[in-house]
Amino acid sequence: MKTKTPEKSNTKKTVLSGTVVKAAMQKTVTVAVTRFEKHPKYLKYQTLTKKYKVHDENGVAKVGDKVQIVETKPISKDKRFTLVTK
Repeated sequence: MKTKTPEKSNTKKTVLSGTVVKAAMQKTVTVAVTRFEKHPKYLKYQTLTKKYKVHDENGVAKVGDKVQIVETKPISKDKRFTLVTK
């Protein structure tokens, strides 16, 4: 009888850095992640910002904090990230 060993997945977890812009919900904060990207046609650099809802179990993050977030399995309809460091 063979025993099945758990296999590690080779998928990398996405780690992003951003700023907390909203902390009004329980165990959830909104983090704005900014990236600097070159436009493919016009070749100008532009700043792109995207907001993510992040799970904050202990409620330690406050508005204006610089944080790192990591991708996880879906926690709710919108939350796909958890807070790593404050």
